[in-house]
Amino acid sequence: MPLPRRRGGHSLLPALALLPLTLLDPVRAQDAVTARLDEIAVRGGSSPGLPPNAPADAVGAEAAAALRTPSLTQSSPVGLNLRTPSRSASRLGLTPLETPASLDIISGETIRLRGQTSVLDAVSQNGTGITAYGSPGSGLGAFSSRGFAGQNSIQTLFDGTRLYVGANTMTFPFDTWNVERIEVLRGPASVLYGDGAIGGIVNVVSKKPLFTPLNVARFGLGEDGIARAAVDSTGPIGESLAYRLNVSGNRAGGWITPEGDFRNLAVSGALTLQANPDLAFTLSHDFGYQEPTRYWGTPLVNGRILEATRFNNYNVRDARIAWTDNWTQFRTEWTPSADITVRNTAYRLQSQRHWRDVEQYRFNPSTGLVDRSDYLEIYHDQEQVGNRLDATFRHSLFGLANQFSAGFDVNHIAFRHTNNFTFSETPTSVPLTGYDPGLFPADGRATPAYATRTNQASVFAEDRLFLTDRLSFLTGVRFDAPQLYREDLRSGATFERSFRALGYRFALLYEPTPETSLYAQYATATDPVNSLITLSQSLAGFQLSTGRQVELGAKGLAFGGTVEWTLAGYRIVKDNLISRLPGSSAIGIQVGQQSSLGAEAAVSWLPAPGWRIDANLAVLHAQYDDFTQTVGGVAVSYAGKQPINVPEQVANLWVNWAFARDWEGRIGLQHVGEVFSDFGNTARRPAYTLVNLGLDHQVTAASRLSLRLFNLFDKIYAIDGNAVDGVGTAWLLGRPRSVEVAYTIAW
Repeated sequence: MPLPRRRGGHSLLPALALLPLTLLDPVRAQDAVTARLDEIAVRGGSSPGLPPNAPADAVGAEAAAALRTPSLTQSSPVGLNLRTPSRSASRLGLTPLETPASLDIISGETIRLRGQTSVLDAVSQNGTGITAYGSPGSGLGAFSSRGFAGQNSIQTLFDGTRLYVGANTMTFPFDTWNVERIEVLRGPASVLYGDGAIGGIVNVVSKKPLFTPLNVARFGLGEDGIARAAVDSTGPIGESLAYRLNVSGNRAGGWITPEGDFRNLAVSGALTLQANPDLAFTLSHDFGYQEPTRYWGTPLVNGRILEATRFNNYNVRDARIAWTDNWTQFRTEWTPSADITVRNTAYRLQSQRHWRDVEQYRFNPSTGLVDRSDYLEIYHDQEQVGNRLDATFRHSLFGLANQFSAGFDVNHIAFRHTNNFTFSETPTSVPLTGYDPGLFPADGRATPAYATRTNQASVFAEDRLFLTDRLSFLTGVRFDAPQLYREDLRSGATFERSFRALGYRFALLYEPTPETSLYAQYATATDPVNSLITLSQSLAGFQLSTGRQVELGAKGLAFGGTVEWTLAGYRIVKDNLISRLPGSSAIGIQVGQQSSLGAEAAVSWLPAPGWRIDANLAVLHAQYDDFTQTVGGVAVSYAGKQPINVPEQVANLWVNWAFARDWEGRIGLQHVGEVFSDFGNTARRPAYTLVNLGLDHQVTAASRLSLRLFNLFDKIYAIDGNAVDGVGTAWLLGRPRSVEVAYTIAW
């Protein structure tokens, strides 16, 4: 099947011609080296050169570094990681098997073996029932889970710390080279992380310094001028100090023209001081810079994408998007005894973002032209400073074994928004093909608009009481008290608003065998009506939306651990949606309700030597139960309609086959059900299924050559979309068929 030539694209032939030169540069090892990370961690293996109090997530990687193996099958990560300790779903350090909730642990090695270079792809192509969508306006980073969508319903965390969303935009983290693992908790998580997590959380856990030397490098080339380079180096500096440095960069000419190129850079550095066997300090800094493709979608013509316009970009010639993030953390872990652990994290996040684009495109059938509007220039300047402390105790309560954790989280967020929303733009029109993109209006530049200060304080606690050897009762509670101050920099108007939020969870966990668990859970959650730290005065009078979930589930291992499986069923109800009714007010009233009912299943299976199958499936019914909006002065009810950007069927399948010595093939399927871009479910985005292929050859014991083919059948699919008056106007298209090669080496 020949690869199509695309406008502005690049043939793969130059990349293949350069492959011999690429092979001269070392690249493969973390794949072979970090090989059995989860297996070692699950079995509780030890590692030479590891300090007594090294973090748990370092144990597996440290041991893996000492177990270099040329076997591709041995280097495959361990399935669902049901016996790997996690802190995303509980601060008690439970494994997924011990957790009465739905938790995916996706190892960084799995992500890199499957060629997933972005956090969005890693989560959506591996996690159960979670999909990614979003435009450059949201930072290309929004998720949908269990019937709820957006960054105000599914939180993103970095090393367990919540990143507050400004103006519905999140731009960090984005690169997977520095990822130790990604943990996805599905269902309400407000008891752990506060408001904005009714659908779940995505926690990106970074690599930590190791006391065993390890160096890894990778280089890649691909179609459309893609070039990738990355290096990872870690090891000791003396007896008690270790370092880690990760650098990765990506760039391409892009498959969209013009202005379709992109580039990014991620740099992470960390130092760990093992002061004594009971006390460790880690100082880290992560830097991210992105200039993504300045692409906001392709206009629909009679409800479809034309082949002649599929690769066209209708943005202006001098469009610009740039995001810079800096994240500094200082972590302390103290274990004065085997039954007490105290952790503290102090952090500072800075984000600067800039957009200058024309962002809305709509085909006009009467003129045959594409009408362009929303000439926007926006700047974000955000700083988040905070501290989180928690302590875990293991003790006896009323003669029963008990685990208890408590702590607090405080932070301050300063946000400044500069925009040109007062600009009286003149919409423009261009032909479908053969157009001059034009320039951004010189008189449409941004000016300071508003600034906010948010102070947030919370306290939280969790407990696990063992009623019997097999039955345990788990509880959790969190109280949040954010306070927002906003100043309009143009009018001078100000307002303050305080919120109070209480989240709690009760659960029973029964373990009929050491390899099986059954659970029932009830949890509550709160969501802001919009991004909390950039809440406008018109929305300040509303309360936080509230939600509740009931979940039943089972999970376990079978056949000597060759099969790992999970099952879950749930119902979530969210109240206090804003309904806009005629005569009520310009904004509306909080009377609406939204709900979802669904089931999820995942399995990891080793059916025969050299084979591995990982699969997951989620089906649900999501709807607005009570939701009314004013359309043309008339109240229109959307009760029974599917929520925006929420698919009701999601599935992933990965099959690995080590068909010969030092060779492994891989096929991945991703299915996402249909979604809608409007409340009335008339602007439909079709379901799609993508097929990705991979081929790996272990050149030496510590080097690997990889070939990746994405979107095998060149499927045209939409990852986001716009609608006006219930009519779809444009789709943000996903990546077409493309090929990449990479070479990785460790030493």
